[in-house]
Amino acid sequence: MTTILAVANQKGGVAKTTTVASLGAALAGLGHKVLVVDLDPQGSLTFSLGHNPDRLEQSVHEVLTAGVPAADVLLDTREGAQLLPATIDLAGAEALLLMRPGREHTLARALKPIVDDFDVVIIDCPPSLGVLTLNGLTAADSVLVPLQCETLAHRGVGQLLRTVSEVQQITNPGLTMLGALPTLYDARTTHSRDVLADVSDRYDIAVLDPPIPRTVRFAEASASGATVLTGRKNKGAVAYQALAKQLSDHWTKGKALKTYVAD
Repeated sequence: MTTILAVANQKGGVAKTTTVASLGAALAGLGHKVLVVDLDPQGSLTFSLGHNPDRLEQSVHEVLTAGVPAADVLLDTREGAQLLPATIDLAGAEALLLMRPGREHTLARALKPIVDDFDVVIIDCPPSLGVLTLNGLTAADSVLVPLQCETLAHRGVGQLLRTVSEVQQITNPGLTMLGALPTLYDARTTHSRDVLADVSDRYDIAVLDPPIPRTVRFAEASASGATVLTGRKNKGAVAYQALAKQLSDHWTKGKALKTYVAD
């Protein structure tokens, strides 16, 4: 069965898009048929996977607001995953969707004709808790929360968890919390470890292991229209490949995910 994963955090700059792109590429590298969905009007995922949002005639905006079939909008990426792209037009979708009944289910309905063509669908939710993020959470089976390992980075986690709880009660009872994924992690500092320990203590949420390290390779990869998995081996790619293998085993074999344990 297809697994649909929403990657969400209303805080920007937490490597959310990097996580979607890198996990998608890593899972495709393991032989899975992968679809990544860009729900962010900034189109960062679309750009980082080698497509210019300014030059696209159709995107997820037309899928959500004009009934264009998602299959007609899909794009290939160089590392194997397929992409449902976004453009700045998506910024107007919130207002249009607000006027529609069952608006939180729009994405789920749009994906239904194609979802069985894929093993994994990963949704890049925008950095907000608006209608687009609610659509991502309503369409998903589980949610992953990238969490920057810096002071105050987790201040919005409680609000996000409340939103997830409301989605579970109202629009998607089957939604599960996969856990928090530590990003921008610096193993040389006690500060990063302290942040993770605080999250583990403060919230009822698993913190996944391994943490994703801070490396300049992420910025370099995005600028080149590829993911960190392309080119020479680096610690960022190794971490995402390890996480992808864990997720693959979790979804296909029922294996438990590794979680961070504070010292």
